[in-house]
Amino acid sequence: MVRQNDMQGHIALSVLVGLLLVVSPALARQQEGQQPAPDPQKRSTKEGKEDKDKPGGTVGKSKLEKETGTINDRIFEVLPNYGTVENTKNLPPLTAGQKFRLATAGVFDWGAYPFNVILAGIAQAKNDPKEWGQGWDAYGKRYGASFADNSIGTYMTTAIFPSLLHEDPRYYQLGKGRFAHRAYHAINRLFVVRTDSGHERFNFSESAGNAAAAALSNAYHVPEDRTASRNASTFAFLILYDGMNNELKEFWPDIRRKVFHKNTP
Repeated sequence: MVRQNDMQGHIALSVLVGLLLVVSPALARQQEGQQPAPDPQKRSTKEGKEDKDKPGGTVGKSKLEKETGTINDRIFEVLPNYGTVENTKNLPPLTAGQKFRLATAGVFDWGAYPFNVILAGIAQAKNDPKEWGQGWDAYGKRYGASFADNSIGTYMTTAIFPSLLHEDPRYYQLGKGRFAHRAYHAINRLFVVRTDSGHERFNFSESAGNAAAAALSNAYHVPEDRTASRNASTFAFLILYDGMNNELKEFWPDIRRKVFHKNTP
């Protein structure tokens, strides 16, 4: 029984790696024959020098940000903010590879580690689940479970399901208007998504992706915790987390400007 519990911390990583090994090649094959999305930031040497002098230009943006039209404007200067689109509504569709790179950037960003440290600490204080007990070994298992929950959920909702269903996982900021309207827009994105063809429909990736992540979490939770109630709680947490994340993505530029007195990232 002790040996079985010791292995549970490793199962989470195995599940995540297995998913990537199985799904990534198939999704990559779907993109064969398609032309890569044009890079709107490409310019001649002369134009590039001119862009550097323009406010809000692409100076300092990573290759991934330039390719996907997004900006990792870290929330509170710490939390990763990949997949956010500012000041534009029309972008080329993402390839499956770009969707996977966005997910990977968010999962393994340095800011994600302290976030999971806090979640594991809360679970440790609550002694949840009780079967893991206390001590550093138990904390490690809780950290692994938290990291796996959030990582698998991110890959499911940002890469795997959006690639299979041809949905755009990027968050397009509204950026202006009444507070209530913008807050509603952020929550509404949990249920309405833009497709790769530019249309809008129900966000299947959000619901199906988090449901799949909750189901997969049974592989690394203790047997006594593999219940419908715990799965529903995990699913609800992932949805709640994504909703809060959308709200932060929407209003962070305002907070950055009014509280931190920074007009640009």
